[in-house]
Amino acid sequence: MRLMILSEIAAKLRNYLSGTLINSACLVPRPVLFIEGKGLFLLPMKLHFYKYQGAGNDFVLADARSSDIQLSRAQIAWLCDRHFGIGADGFMLLKTCPGADFQMVYFNADGNESTMCGNGGRCIAAFAYALGAAGQEMSFMAIDGLHKAVIGSGSEVELHMQDVTAIESGAGYHLLDTGSPHFVQWVPAVRDIDVVAEGRAIRYSDRFMPDGINVNFVERVPEGIRIRTYERGVENETLACGTGVTAAAIASVGDQTGTFQIPVLATGGELSVSFEKRTAATATGIVLRGPACFVFEGNIELPSAI
Repeated sequence: MRLMILSEIAAKLRNYLSGTLINSACLVPRPVLFIEGKGLFLLPMKLHFYKYQGAGNDFVLADARSSDIQLSRAQIAWLCDRHFGIGADGFMLLKTCPGADFQMVYFNADGNESTMCGNGGRCIAAFAYALGAAGQEMSFMAIDGLHKAVIGSGSEVELHMQDVTAIESGAGYHLLDTGSPHFVQWVPAVRDIDVVAEGRAIRYSDRFMPDGINVNFVERVPEGIRIRTYERGVENETLACGTGVTAAAIASVGDQTGTFQIPVLATGGELSVSFEKRTAATATGIVLRGPACFVFEGNIELPSAI
């Protein structure tokens, strides 16, 4: 019996193993057991992970600066599954990046790489600071470009978002992209909304196919605005959505121009968004603030058959 390393025999494995055992996109250095006369067998893969949450929007993270962590879509979905895996709204890899402190690679809970996640950005900033990969003020590359983040007092992390270049306004709604596309629906009592049923109907409506859209139900309250969000890729309500909170805050001032700071009450906690509007349909200087907290870390064994 001989123990071999997959990186040495990747080309042979592509031809040898069926797609049910390993995805060619998941060829990472991991042990393979070679039994003469029987063939090659994958040994279970272990992943060291960290769990963070921002206002209840929770994520599994992994440090990929020194190792090439490549997981299949099914493996990421399994990690995010709240019954069979760790449980999370998304999965992130922290990678090295020339010209920035690190790169954020974000995947939705369904395992697909996705657009920008605001609370994910704040959580990975807290993660990078805890690892010593970045200082209190940092920059990182995400799918929508370069972001600045600042570690504040307590658990607060602020994230500088990309500018909004277009806002569509209609009867009781706004449509804008804050790193991810968002539909903001104004309602009189957000707690009475069936977020999953109504959010899913808008998310899968013909207008937004094939990619779909995130859907936010927002109520004006004396403290600011109250929000509940249906997130595509999670396909459920989440306790908070950073890009959704940002979209709702910007939409809340309508056609007004000026400098604003909007408190936002999400189901999982309180956040705030500051920004400047020089025209009715644009916003700049956007900063999302709120808690980003470490929850726990551990090791998990990934089934090799997914």
